[in-house]
Amino acid sequence: MANQVSSRTAPASPGPSSAAAGTSTAVTAYDADAGGSAEVGVEPVETGVTTGSLARMLGVSPTTLRSWDRRYGLGPAVRAQGRQRRWSTRDVAMVKAMCQLTSTGVPPAEAARAVIEQARGEQAAAPLTTDATTPAPAPSPAPAPGSDGPPPSPPPSPPGTGASAGASRSPSALPLGSARQECRGLARAAVRLDSPAVHQQLTAAVRDHGLVTAWEEVMAPTLRAVGRKWKSSGDRYVEVEHLLSWHVSTVLRHVCFSAPARQDEDSSPVLLACLPGEQHTLPLEALNAALAEQGVPTLMLSGAVPGEALDGAVRRVGPCAVALWAQSRSTASMPLAQHIASARWGIRGARRHSPVLVCGPGWDRAASRDLLRPAGLRDAVRILVALHTSSRP
Repeated sequence: MANQVSSRTAPASPGPSSAAAGTSTAVTAYDADAGGSAEVGVEPVETGVTTGSLARMLGVSPTTLRSWDRRYGLGPAVRAQGRQRRWSTRDVAMVKAMCQLTSTGVPPAEAARAVIEQARGEQAAAPLTTDATTPAPAPSPAPAPGSDGPPPSPPPSPPGTGASAGASRSPSALPLGSARQECRGLARAAVRLDSPAVHQQLTAAVRDHGLVTAWEEVMAPTLRAVGRKWKSSGDRYVEVEHLLSWHVSTVLRHVCFSAPARQDEDSSPVLLACLPGEQHTLPLEALNAALAEQGVPTLMLSGAVPGEALDGAVRRVGPCAVALWAQSRSTASMPLAQHIASARWGIRGARRHSPVLVCGPGWDRAASRDLLRPAGLRDAVRILVALHTSSRP
């Protein structure tokens, strides 16, 4: 798994990984288009969005929205009796502005006060444009044939958005580049330390896309972005990295424990271990979860396994394959990997050895012929499923 994430206790990387400390480009915790249009008119209740839909749209938990409504009055302006609450376009714009401000470090109470004051100012100014004493502006002339006409005026932006607060300028922006939308929602929730929303986003990603895609396209990119932000900001974002890593690990383990019961309990497992000194375990946890989804038994030894302990486990268990993770060149030991690949186990006269996969960005691309070098998590799962199938009695 070549291009991977970092890990639990430090930066991470995709292949199966751990806490973030990776690589990537930039995107703000809230995109510039998150501001939306703050129109003063209230839409009919039927045309608004529900609290759940708005929470998914913004990457926050419904509990957070209800809390903002209860504490700061930042909720639906119109509430239908006996019906589910609906958020109008204006309500949504105000909440998006609230998210933008809190993601840049503004205290929630102060952010809510600024958003509400701006909305009141816009609402007070709105009647002036339609006052009977004020002549209506002359209609714009029709564009000449072949002309696209003058560009439309951009909608007003909530506080903290617009050209002066571009996506890459937000102090809390995570470098996500062109990542998919789920990544952005997850990053926003992590920066706000919104634990329920982080868990909800991760669970939804696995449910909607499967473990491998969720890891490669949602979890790993976000972990790498958090790792880069943490590295460039000292320890300012370490709490974000810890929160996200813990929830990623929790969701991965849940996948393992909720996998269907295996029918071939007597078959040899795949042994998974980090090399001595390697503490980045999340990529390996992702591989463990992906194999569980496929019904492949595993023996997970986790991080920094001493060489002698690894050798002893292989000889005692006789795994159908061994996957060794190294995040950096300093922890990748080719001699140890080759030693494990040559280790023989089994009864006299029928001794066997276990194929070894070297996974992670720490390994030299020119790997030994005795070792398998998967290109990523998906490739590693494919190889290990095939090895497990061929090893069945």
